[in-house]
Amino acid sequence: MDLLAEGAALLPALQSLRRELHRDPEVGLQLPRTQQRVLDAIAGLDLDITVGTATSSVVAVLRGGLPGPVVLLRGDMDGLPVAEQTGLDFASDNGAMHACGHDLHTAGLVGAAHLLAAHRDELPGTVVFMFQPGEEGYNGASIMLGEGLLDVAGARPVAAFAAHVAPGPYGVFATRGGPLMAGSSELSVTVRGAGGHGSMPFTAADPVPALAEIVTGLQTMTTRAFDVFDPVVVSVTMLEAGTAVNVIPDRASLRATVRTLSQASVDKLIERTRALAEGVASAHGCTADVDFDVLYPVTVNDRFETERSVDTLRSLLGEERVQLAERPAMGSEDFAFVLQEVAGTFLMVQCSPPGLDSSAVAFNHSPFVLFDDAILGDLAAALAHLAWSRLHA
Repeated sequence: MDLLAEGAALLPALQSLRRELHRDPEVGLQLPRTQQRVLDAIAGLDLDITVGTATSSVVAVLRGGLPGPVVLLRGDMDGLPVAEQTGLDFASDNGAMHACGHDLHTAGLVGAAHLLAAHRDELPGTVVFMFQPGEEGYNGASIMLGEGLLDVAGARPVAAFAAHVAPGPYGVFATRGGPLMAGSSELSVTVRGAGGHGSMPFTAADPVPALAEIVTGLQTMTTRAFDVFDPVVVSVTMLEAGTAVNVIPDRASLRATVRTLSQASVDKLIERTRALAEGVASAHGCTADVDFDVLYPVTVNDRFETERSVDTLRSLLGEERVQLAERPAMGSEDFAFVLQEVAGTFLMVQCSPPGLDSSAVAFNHSPFVLFDDAILGDLAAALAHLAWSRLHA
């Protein structure tokens, strides 16, 4: 069995599927056109297929010809509300964009299903293919877990794997044991004061300067209260206050995205943020309401499964194409919910088109980001090889 060669043979069909998906992205939990394309692409593979009720998910189960455990492979399907500016001849023009490469993830997982189905008789166990909507902030993985994803094959998976494309030297796969991506939370602070005329601030309790102090105080706090080896990132991205230039408002608010790598940091950040906001507001004669919503946990790779995955991929791709990441990334990923239930590995796959200036390349979520879909044969082979090797372990 030569999965790389078989993946290469599938490449034209996978590129065609990826470009169909890229041209017509859908956002959120309901992706009916994407779902139908996936169903069409895996039709005839003799898979047990279940579609979601709360989402347009697809779960396909491949039962091997020999007894064995269950392994799960995931590919997310949703796009982003980003107006594409890549200039590709298959660029989206519907106001949304596959700016995070989920079109490649979907096509790569379709390819893995074809590769493994071709060797069904020799497969000792079962593979669950998880085609997931709503990764970009809609909690799609949790919804699929709630709908019985891990029990659909009749036994719970012993391992789970997923891959995510990213800019970087073409063809390099990277991962690490332990924390790989940050947990994500949202912070909201509303400062309440007393409005008044802009010419007479002494008659009001102005929430605007209090909010401004809180913004700068958050940045100071994260550099002074937290260990640099357990980093915290707080980015204030939304501010709201006032409706007229000559009126002091009675309230001002901020929203921020928060990234953490441990539960201890989350607990401490909630406590310190509330103390900061309430203290600063009080000093200005105002009050503060603080809401802290934890959205995604830290994406934690099982160290044993990841060590085995690295060895598995190096046997397929070669030593130079599989690297250990030096540190976690501060982006977040809802495959973290699956890895809380099943030991497994999340991988990054670098696939910037050759010839791009690496110092100026656009990153995920940019309207200019580019990925080379020539990687799809290797991506399909890598996912299939991870499942195959784990079932044979």
